[in-house]
Amino acid sequence: MLIEHRGRRPVVPESAYLAPTAVLCGAVILGERCRVLHGAVLTAEDGEITVGEDVVIMENALVRGRRDHAVRIGDAVLIGPHAHVNGAVIEDEVFVATGASLFPGSVAGQGSELRINSVLHVNSRLAPGNTVPIGWIAAGDPAELFSPDRHDELWAVQAGLDFPGTVYGVDRGTSMRVIMRRQAEFYATHRDDDIVP
Repeated sequence: MLIEHRGRRPVVPESAYLAPTAVLCGAVILGERCRVLHGAVLTAEDGEITVGEDVVIMENALVRGRRDHAVRIGDAVLIGPHAHVNGAVIEDEVFVATGASLFPGSVAGQGSELRINSVLHVNSRLAPGNTVPIGWIAAGDPAELFSPDRHDELWAVQAGLDFPGTVYGVDRGTSMRVIMRRQAEFYATHRDDDIVP
């Protein structure tokens, strides 16, 4: 399904393949021979998504462009099933495994790997050729790797990366009531979307 959002329509080259249940919404630009499989959603909320050549975005992956963090996906990239790419830059030849998450302002360097259920945190940069192991978290610039049992050490780095400011535009400690009121208003713009025939 192709959806016009905020006056922008997806751009899909003839060489691309979109599964019947894939959704492209707004300013999404696919490269040559791109494949977007069943249930995948690419939604340019108010920031573009540009996808390079020979990219495969697998089942139920979510790719979200943001105002201050457009998504750029290089050439020869695999985005695995249930992966979450939110306002991130993915350079050429990167492998993003099942369930991996990349948050706004993050950069996965060329030839890097994010293995199953790994995380590249907000405003963090994974150096080219590096690997985030299964279930681990990469945080900082340059990214330091943290196993799940090192939460306190991770928090010491993560706190300075400003997740609430980067993702929601608010200070840490802002109530969920305020955040979600703002989010509800922001996503209300989808009421004006049009299906592209």
